[in-house]
Amino acid sequence: MIEYVYRLSAGGREVDFLKNQWFDIWERISGPDLWLVMGNGLLRILLIIILAGLVVRIGSSILNRVFRKRDHGPFRITERRENTLKKLVQNALSYVVYFTAFLMVLDTLTIPIGALLAGAGVAGLAIGFGTQNLVRDIITGFFIIFEDQFSVGDYVLTSGVEGIVEEIGLRTTKIMSWTGELHIIPNGNVTQVTNYSIHNSIAVVDVNIPYETNIAKAEGVIQDLLIGMPEKYPQLINVPESLGVQTLDTSHVVLRIIAEVNPMEHWGMARIIRKDVKAAFDQNGIDIPLPRLVMYSRDSMDPINEQ
Repeated sequence: MIEYVYRLSAGGREVDFLKNQWFDIWERISGPDLWLVMGNGLLRILLIIILAGLVVRIGSSILNRVFRKRDHGPFRITERRENTLKKLVQNALSYVVYFTAFLMVLDTLTIPIGALLAGAGVAGLAIGFGTQNLVRDIITGFFIIFEDQFSVGDYVLTSGVEGIVEEIGLRTTKIMSWTGELHIIPNGNVTQVTNYSIHNSIAVVDVNIPYETNIAKAEGVIQDLLIGMPEKYPQLINVPESLGVQTLDTSHVVLRIIAEVNPMEHWGMARIIRKDVKAAFDQNGIDIPLPRLVMYSRDSMDPINEQ
């Protein structure tokens, strides 16, 4: 009855045409050829994914070998810059390979890639103003790498974050703080950088001694200690220097020691110098300043007890 009404309303020809098209589609999806086509398509997609993964792994292995042989070539780069460039090239290789694999999967699914790319271009123009931050991050990332502002493994301070650079990508930079937190910072936010890993560091140690201690004796003990330290500690660039009296405090005298060390070794070396100075003072009978309490009598301003 419904088919009869449709024939009357459409003259019969249009409905017959649609019915024939529907029957053709039904024969395709219900016949054995459909499962064969689907099986071939799924197999091709699986092979594309496997090949993409293999290409990325083989490419990464080749890059590692190329960078490993850098010392035998005419061009020399520092280890920190080598790690940065290697990470960047590996990321770029992964992006290119997986994007190509994605296009091949679309082609396997008979999705028109040309029309899709054309539509993406039009959409890109439409949303171009909304991706200004992304473009800024990418451009800033290139400047960070090619200007060698910092590299993977450097200890830096930027955007209020201080730590070791774990990775520099095209869009973001990953920094690991010394307490273990991983900070991911967009490259566009990296406006000012303090890099602690480029030049040698300076360890600064202040040593407190009581006022009654002979300053010349204390300085002599410190100087004798410092002369032999480079033989014990390879992180020292040269013999640490005793600068003498730094401050006259209310209860003690401050002597300052400085030592030039390898980059980022100043914290550990400062602790070592403090420990060795304390041991040398103990051997020479030099005490550290202790809190003191002075009591005065009402009738006299002379101290009657000092602890």
